Amino acid sequence: MSSSAHPRKGRPVDAAKREAIVAAAARAFFTDGFAAASIEQIAADAGVSKVTVYNQFGDKRGLFTAAVEAECNRMQTYFSIDTSTGATLRDRLRSIGTGMVAFLSRPEMIQFERRIAAETVAEPEIGDAFLAAGPHRMKKAFAQFLRALADAGDVEIADFDLAAEQFASMCKGMGDLERRFGAKVDPQRDRDRVEAAVEVFCRAYGR
Repeated sequence: MSSSAHPRKGRPVDAAKREAIVAAAARAFFTDGFAAASIEQIAADAGVSKVTVYNQFGDKRGLFTAAVEAECNRMQTYFSIDTSTGATLRDRLRSIGTGMVAFLSRPEMIQFERRIAAETVAEPEIGDAFLAAGPHRMKKAFAQFLRALADAGDVEIADFDLAAEQFASMCKGMGDLERRFGAKVDPQRDRDRVEAAVEVFCRAYGR
């Protein structure tokens, strides 16, 4: 089992230092990719020792997972998965779809996904770590949101994971693939995709 699952025990690191390490790691992984990112440089950028990084995260893959999870947490600043608001179902879905597309359309995210996809050919475990810490984690959160909507009587869904995938796929459309191959972001087309996704989703699952 990878040591990333069981970080070594050492002196505890305060929250500010841990945040600095994760932020430095995210910059390195997003800019250079997994293979080229250096633990030594990440530690230097964060103002800590290399030993501190290893004590906290176990190994490079553990640090990578923490960086991807932190990036997913940043995604929540683009929208809120919250059923307690008084907004309509369409408004909530529109907010989520718009935020998700804006987050994934950032140049640094596109570059990062390209690098990770290329490195996964040689190291499939890197792809597994990215999927688990990123897309699968976000899908689980959105599926839980849909379940809460169902409990509130707003939607009727048999398979929450599948419904989450369907909505995300409709919002991204071909734009996600096109951007990975260098196409320019088309904000109006992105808005059209999200609006269509909301309409189709509500017709299929709304009550």
